Amino acid sequence: MLYYLFNYLYKVHHVPGTGVMQYSSFRAALAIVTSLIIAQFFGAPLIRILQRQQIGETIRDLGLQGQMEKKGTPTMGGLIILLAILVPVLLFAKLDNIYIVLMILSTVWLGLIGFVDDYIKVVKKDKEGLAGRFKIMGQVGLGLTVGWVLFFSNDVTVRQYLLANGQSSAVDASTIYQDVKLMITTIPFAKNNELNYGDLFATAGDFFNEYYAFFYIPIVILIITAVSNGANITDGLDGLAAGTSAIIGTTLAIFAFVSGNALLADYLDIMFIPNSGELVIFCAAFVGACVGFLWYNSYPAQVFMGDTGSLAIGGIIAVLAIIVRKELLIPVLCGIFLIENLSVMVQVSYFKYTRRKYGEGRRLLRMSPLHHHYQKLGYHESKIVSRFWIVGIMLAVLTLVTLKLR
Repeated sequence: MLYYLFNYLYKVHHVPGTGVMQYSSFRAALAIVTSLIIAQFFGAPLIRILQRQQIGETIRDLGLQGQMEKKGTPTMGGLIILLAILVPVLLFAKLDNIYIVLMILSTVWLGLIGFVDDYIKVVKKDKEGLAGRFKIMGQVGLGLTVGWVLFFSNDVTVRQYLLANGQSSAVDASTIYQDVKLMITTIPFAKNNELNYGDLFATAGDFFNEYYAFFYIPIVILIITAVSNGANITDGLDGLAAGTSAIIGTTLAIFAFVSGNALLADYLDIMFIPNSGELVIFCAAFVGACVGFLWYNSYPAQVFMGDTGSLAIGGIIAVLAIIVRKELLIPVLCGIFLIENLSVMVQVSYFKYTRRKYGEGRRLLRMSPLHHHYQKLGYHESKIVSRFWIVGIMLAVLTLVTLKLR
């Protein structure tokens, strides 16, 4: 909103200094500062409100060190994250940008699903929370919406540069260009690193070649569901999900910045995505919200984010990666979420298999998700979180290396 006010003052009244809002880097700086301030000044009052309402975490005794000390710690702290994201974005981003609209929609959508789940758990005292099928339906609904908009909206394009003879060329800011509707993504570590989803059906007939949305949209649904659930599972130790998400968000901000800047995209020889640079403002608010939340969520936590926060941050990361055409990098960038997800799947599958074969279930890990396995091995919670952050930083660096290493 402030962007439009300053833009009006600059273009109509020529007020000195108001033109600075034209720079996305300046607005991103304002967004991250504002999100940190919101998390700091509204976090403590919200925690007190949650304490007064007795909205505390119910702990099931799993025999983990320090576990029962967390009983009664306020949950639904994800509201701090949502507030610290949405307010700066509404203030400083271009609200008519299709990508910003999708990000706001994703944040509110999954935030509401998580809020309902937390409400049922802590207010209605139903430990099961929102039924799993309803969570999945909500995630699928968001994936369907995001995939549909990205596939069919004429505002979602990539820039294609042309040689004098009309053939496509590598990105070159000095050549003629056209913004085209192509559903392409980046293949990591490959020299000609663009995959056109439509090419997968090039020999399948005109119908499939034209309507490969039936393939693309399910991929979007799968990614959003998997990453949001991965973040949800990772949210089991103080500061683990928030810190990991801040690292991932910073990486995605870099991708959004270079993908939305014609000169940098030209230099790095990557696809230029018109209007995607606006996502830097959203990423800045997201990182600021996660870091600001860590003030209260770091060990020992004063508040937990609950599903209100974990489902939302996972969905945000997934949609951001899809928009900047880096969804194939998610297994690397979100490696912490992936391994946490896999640890649960492998543990459950192996237990069921051995129960059928030997008559009793056996476990590969002492407990899943993986962070609880290390707790069972005697590692302190803060050491586990710190080391997971270090791994997350290493994965982020590896992901950024793909910009040049092919």
